[in-house]
Amino acid sequence: MIKKEDRIGKTVYELPTPCIIAEEEKLNYNLKYLSDYFGDKKCRLRPHFKSHKCVTLAKKQIALPNTNGITCAKVSEAEQLVAGGIPDVLIANQVIGKDKTARIAEMNKHAKVRVAVDSETGIKQLDEAVSAVGVKIGVLIEVDIGMNRGGVLPGQAVYDLAEKISSCKGLSLDGLQSYEGHIVTLENYEERKKQVEAAMGPLMETRRELETMGYNIFISSGGTGTYDITGQIEGIDELQSGSYALMDSVYKKIRPEFQYARYILTTVISKRGNTITVDVGLKGMGAEYGTPEIIGLPEAKNLYVAEEHTVFENADAKIGDKLKLIPPHGCTTNNLYSHMWIAKNDIITDVWPIEGRGCVE
Repeated sequence: MIKKEDRIGKTVYELPTPCIIAEEEKLNYNLKYLSDYFGDKKCRLRPHFKSHKCVTLAKKQIALPNTNGITCAKVSEAEQLVAGGIPDVLIANQVIGKDKTARIAEMNKHAKVRVAVDSETGIKQLDEAVSAVGVKIGVLIEVDIGMNRGGVLPGQAVYDLAEKISSCKGLSLDGLQSYEGHIVTLENYEERKKQVEAAMGPLMETRRELETMGYNIFISSGGTGTYDITGQIEGIDELQSGSYALMDSVYKKIRPEFQYARYILTTVISKRGNTITVDVGLKGMGAEYGTPEIIGLPEAKNLYVAEEHTVFENADAKIGDKLKLIPPHGCTTNNLYSHMWIAKNDIITDVWPIEGRGCVE
């Protein structure tokens, strides 16, 4: 078996397929673009790890200006980030279970790891865990602004949780979290902007009321689809953008300013007329939100994605050809691979482990 390191300096077309490849120059362009955007803004970036799950990439993100730390979704992701040397992590999710809260307490011996909360149960479990080991951690109350997924409604429910947190020995209320996920991919920019600003109104009122009550509050919110909307709202302090780094075919439709920096290299394994089948399917590509695209073959139409196959018609390719596919959903694509090849002009320059692969608990 050829070692991964032995492939550095070789062409990407020598790699076994399917595999994911990130183009170094395009990746750096995307990272710099968003970092520079926030250069003259009060808001700062806290990139989301769940999108790429790669600690090396997370380190590149926090090394750039205007970045506060890294966001993640799960305790096991946070553990990979802390083990990899990331000093400031936000788990933008509720964490329930004494085994998990104990792990959060342990991580806070080595780094700052905050957590989102939306219940007295979650607050109590966190407080017991961190108090037992003598650390104190910051929490953010998640406020539901329309996703109906998690969080409490703006207003009194937030104030009640704030009071509960204030009574805890091991917790401090650092801020609020929200996510306009039901709006971020609206194709019409003006409609997206209108709906985001309306959704954020009650959140801002809640923040102002908490500040009159004596709390020092910051708000972490947003995503790639709303970075220049949410990031412009007075009172939003952090943006949890993730997909901008590598991009996928769904997000590219509303964010053309970013480049496709990642693709799946596949092989054509069957052909019938002008219909081809390639060797990647749902087990190697997140495709729940849209359809994949083939770089260099814009006329190719995706017919369907099966477990191990993807079928296109009107595709000018022959059996054995290596094709570059852009996945529809990048977050659920990176989660399927153990490593990501890095290339420049189709020459492999490095290989980065995807430490967050399978980190779902």
